[in-house]
Amino acid sequence: MNSPIDLTSASVLHFGPYAFHLRQRLILEGDRQLRMGGRALDILQVLVERAGRVVKKEHLIALVWPTSVVEEINLRVHIAALRRALGDGENGQRYIVNVPQCGYSFVAPVQGDNAAQVVFETLQAPQHNLPARLTPVTGRDSLVGSMVRQLPLCRLMSVTGPAGVGKSTVALRAAELLLQHFRDGVWRVDLALVDDGTALFDHVLQTLNTDLATLASRHTLLLFDNCEHLRDACKTLVEKLLNAAPRLSILVTSREALQADLEIVQHLPPLSLPPSSVLDSVEETMGYSAVQLFVSRARARQQGFCLRLQDLEVVRDICRRLDGLPLAIELAAAQIDALALVGLQAQLGNCLQLQGRRTAEPRHQTLQAALDWSYQRLSEQQQRVLQRLSVFKVAFTLEAALAVLAEAHGQLIIDQLVQKSLLTVKRGEGALYYRMLNTTRLYARAKLISGDFEHRHLHFLRRSSRVSGLRLIAQLVE
Repeated sequence: MNSPIDLTSASVLHFGPYAFHLRQRLILEGDRQLRMGGRALDILQVLVERAGRVVKKEHLIALVWPTSVVEEINLRVHIAALRRALGDGENGQRYIVNVPQCGYSFVAPVQGDNAAQVVFETLQAPQHNLPARLTPVTGRDSLVGSMVRQLPLCRLMSVTGPAGVGKSTVALRAAELLLQHFRDGVWRVDLALVDDGTALFDHVLQTLNTDLATLASRHTLLLFDNCEHLRDACKTLVEKLLNAAPRLSILVTSREALQADLEIVQHLPPLSLPPSSVLDSVEETMGYSAVQLFVSRARARQQGFCLRLQDLEVVRDICRRLDGLPLAIELAAAQIDALALVGLQAQLGNCLQLQGRRTAEPRHQTLQAALDWSYQRLSEQQQRVLQRLSVFKVAFTLEAALAVLAEAHGQLIIDQLVQKSLLTVKRGEGALYYRMLNTTRLYARAKLISGDFEHRHLHFLRRSSRVSGLRLIAQLVE
């Protein structure tokens, strides 16, 4: 975890006859401003900040077009425009070179406007161990932007949410954007690989290749990914680190908040789903992030895939039944070339078994595996309550839940399931309403082997004057 020389104070970078004013986002050649588009400037900044290093094409595209599906030809067009604007190759001066089968590298010496006037070739880019992102992040721009603004000011933020909602994806995107803020880098520690909480501290220091005394002096962001199974140990660890290292910030992903000192909780909701009222317009339907993700992933699997007016109802139903969960939508879209839209819709009753990339982490290869990760970490009592609540196909009140459960400490267990992102809760019409995602309900219902919980549910509904006969039938029919 070697520290790079600090360039954060530099507002202007000089190379050749050019001055790149980072804050104003303009390039001057003497007094003359070079005309460049925003994307070209983004590409140039990424390359200059990593001068002397090869930036993979996929990584460059992901950084410059974070919310769009872009072909490599777009990148080549902008690179060519950059070279022309800079006079790359004229008078023997080279700035951007192509490394065949790999990416691009900025090869000219760069100086900052700080007092040291350090040659950038001798510097390292901001240090990190973040994995390269191969696909854009869909539907999270506003939330990621809020996180990026908050993290330099707060010291501990936890991203929480249900299985498959994209907690790691969002946290990694925010970490990418914060690379330039933290002088000593951004470092990810994947805690899914740690089973024993007693070894957690040693695992963190080993991953960072440092010791506590050294870490205490760093201006660093640590990303602790997948903390839910070590919540108590993680809480103890982050509080210890934050007390020991005054310039350290920590970003956590977990299905349950740590309940630690200084913690700010950012709950991650599913992607937005279109209402039926917009289904007469492809353009309006594409304004919803769940549909955007499905279409972008479908295009990646089936050349020429195009969302048509007659497809809108089917696509909306697919996204709705998958709860707007990015993992579930990606797994479904991966089957589009084999099943087509109608076939895919017909298979959603078995959505937990949809297969993803074999190279993905085992718990992300199917939605079943992702839910197993959560379910296996529940107590037996929590598992029973989750199973029994699966008889509710729509939102339910605490009164209804307790009537069905017949479980000691039922309200306490329900609150625990909310904290673990297995239930959601909202207030409406003067009461609290709980709801289980459809995918979670299918999973839990398959675990419910015996019992008279459906009959208890029916009995409660029959004596509730607020539920009509038609709604009763809708709730009971599978």
